[in-house]
Amino acid sequence: MKLRRDGQLGEARRAHLLNLLKDSQLPVKAADLAKNTGVSRQVIVQDIALLRARREPLMATPQGYLYLPAQVQIEGVRTIIFSCHTYADTETELNIMVDHGVTVIDVGIEHSVYARNIRPLGLKNRMDVKTFLQQMAASDASLLSSLTGGLHFHTLEASRQEIIEQARQELASRGFIAE
Repeated sequence: MKLRRDGQLGEARRAHLLNLLKDSQLPVKAADLAKNTGVSRQVIVQDIALLRARREPLMATPQGYLYLPAQVQIEGVRTIIFSCHTYADTETELNIMVDHGVTVIDVGIEHSVYARNIRPLGLKNRMDVKTFLQQMAASDASLLSSLTGGLHFHTLEASRQEIIEQARQELASRGFIAE
């Protein structure tokens, strides 16, 4: 059902957005949601912010928005690792984790001025990593860790703790772990 902008109330549009995201197993880009609802991408971003303020479990990833109901938010075990490396080592670090079957949920820093700053990633495989890095390059963006000399942390998720530990061991052997 394509909703039109004229006469469309914000609440009805947000309800429609929520249903679209609930029905999708894959991330949905803001541009696709905008096209579907006949509004601008910026309106979608604002609608998502309003839905999040209502505690809807929406996650922004480099691939688009995901609806994460409580029962699937955590599929296994989660842990936080602290890492330190240069921009050039980002792909290697992320690929080590996803190659072990670890999902990189987010990235964050602790900064003396900006405090704790966490950004969702949702990286599950090499294609996700490649897409993320392409988006970073296309927007000429800096890594969060550029504010902290390369030091950052990741929330990791895997089906079993042993999987995370294997990834951590390889990261440590490459000199990435900062604990």
